[in-house]
Amino acid sequence: MSPILSVLETALPVFLALGLGMLCRRVGFLTRDGVDTLKKVVINITLPAVVLSAFATAEYSTSTIAVPVLMFLLCCLGLTLGFLAVRLFRVKSRLAPFLATGFEAGMLGYALFTLLFRDESASRFAILDLGQVLFVFTIYKAILSGGKDKKALLRDALTSPILWAIFAGVLLGATGLFSAMERVGIGAIFTSVTDFVSAPTGMIILLTVGYDLVPKEIPWKQTGGLVLLRLGVMAILLGLLLLMNRTVLGGIIHEGAAVLMFMLPPPYVLPVFADEPAERVQISSALSALTVATMVLYAVFSVIVGIQ
Repeated sequence: MSPILSVLETALPVFLALGLGMLCRRVGFLTRDGVDTLKKVVINITLPAVVLSAFATAEYSTSTIAVPVLMFLLCCLGLTLGFLAVRLFRVKSRLAPFLATGFEAGMLGYALFTLLFRDESASRFAILDLGQVLFVFTIYKAILSGGKDKKALLRDALTSPILWAIFAGVLLGATGLFSAMERVGIGAIFTSVTDFVSAPTGMIILLTVGYDLVPKEIPWKQTGGLVLLRLGVMAILLGLLLLMNRTVLGGIIHEGAAVLMFMLPPPYVLPVFADEPAERVQISSALSALTVATMVLYAVFSVIVGIQ
């Protein structure tokens, strides 16, 4: 297959799904309630199936434990750099530092990874995601909320289907239960079921992202600084990750998954924590702009991967 066809095979489905989402908004084919329902289906049903399968089929060793630990520490560093940058450039926003860390892997990352790396197991991306998920559900949300409602944070964690899917997947994979299931033929049934449930995940996610994406409504000049803040910190963190992977970890991290991870926007939940309507609009605009940046970077990365 020629490089051009390879790129089209990867990138075209993504932009087609985004375009359909934008079209559905424009013609009124989907309502806001309908899109929110689709998101609930992904978060509570299809994405947990993706995560469960990814962690159940992952390879576990003492060295792989270092990957989520490293990601957790890099997320902490990103938040620290975010606070320093906001103070240095005198950005007036309580939430701006939180744009410099965390990744929307669930609602975007897995879909893009499986499209770009069709022959790779999603576990290569999931092992990176584990560290940042633990960060988001602990330090990230705790600082965002000011530690005001610890019970609510604990409730969010305990009722998250994604976290339970991660726990179940790690249990199956790390204990060897999944390997035992494969030996007696049950593993194939498990994989068949999770593949069937997770199949529409990518399309639904990208459709809803496209619905929410209105580039002409983004105040690019006002949000440009926040976008540069995020991209600058991500470049530093990615450089550190790749350096550690090549010098200390012996190349156990899938570098394509790592590059894709650091292209992603911050968690979409961030505007919920805004104290004022103006700040909510500011952060929402930054997330929309960063989503556009992700798509542009993804297209470029698809070309590079296609050529290779």
